[in-house]
Amino acid sequence: MRVSSLRTALPATLVALSLALAGCGGDDSKPKSDDSKPSASPTPEVPATWPLTGLEAKDGQSVALDHPVIVTKIDNSPNSAPQIGLSKADLVVEELVEGGITRLAAFYYSQLPGDIGPVRSMRASDIGIVSPVKGVITTSGAAGVTISRINGAHIKFFQEGGPGFYRNNSRHAPYNLFTSLQKIAKATEDGKDARPADYLPWGTEADFTGGVPAATIRASFGGSHATNWTFQGGKYVNTNSNAAQGDRFQPDTVLVLRVKIGDAGYRDPAGNFVPESHFVGKGKAQVFHNGQVVEGTWSKDKLSSPVTLATADGTALKVPAGKVWIELVPVDANRGSVTYGK
Repeated sequence: MRVSSLRTALPATLVALSLALAGCGGDDSKPKSDDSKPSASPTPEVPATWPLTGLEAKDGQSVALDHPVIVTKIDNSPNSAPQIGLSKADLVVEELVEGGITRLAAFYYSQLPGDIGPVRSMRASDIGIVSPVKGVITTSGAAGVTISRINGAHIKFFQEGGPGFYRNNSRHAPYNLFTSLQKIAKATEDGKDARPADYLPWGTEADFTGGVPAATIRASFGGSHATNWTFQGGKYVNTNSNAAQGDRFQPDTVLVLRVKIGDAGYRDPAGNFVPESHFVGKGKAQVFHNGQVVEGTWSKDKLSSPVTLATADGTALKVPAGKVWIELVPVDANRGSVTYGK
């Protein structure tokens, strides 16, 4: 009985063992993975840059904020001295107003000063200045015709009586209106973080070539005003600035754009002609950087279009990343001129 049981069990055991060994051997009919193919390289991350300077943001810092670009109209006559908060601007545009003087459109985005001023009125020229980045305007107000045109361009503005505005009683009117851009920014928050478009065609130091020496600049707006610059310590210094010491805007680049001047369609309270800088179309451009200047042209298809720049031979001209002061100098020789020297 024992022998008979052993003989019967033995073949079954051998069959089970054969099946187990076959399972351990794997299935050679399955395709083998091809490890010879190179793995895909990760796409390099494009550094985040600020739209008004082209500068790279610090690691982990967002350039899509919950407030728009805030453009503040600042008086630029000697009566405005000392201007407050100008050093924190990302970019500044100087434009002609009545009486042969100028006014500043100071752009704020990456940082917002608690106090800024003296705040003055806006002009129709500001439509072409502000709309490319869909900014809002901080202003003391404007003539009725100007407000109508600003509203028609769908540009939001904040004026006296709005958030943060106050009168500094140590100064005389109308040069005593100030505001807090931090409070204005809170009033513009809509819960959506968005990065504005680049204001200029940004580049690097390597893109700026072919310049000639230009250590001093004089941008004349006609009348009694000219803005003077000297290249010192890698920056341009405004030698007749109205800003407080230690609170001056010191640009890496001064960009001069020659513009046509038209009639804004009304007179100021003293009966003076009110000019309008036409920041649309095309004209001559001069890029002053690192103590040199490159000549070229600028163009803007529409008031809301960004500025494009080109060299004399038509090659795209880029502005090295950094702070920029833009001079909208009248092309009319009777109203404006630009000179520079070594």
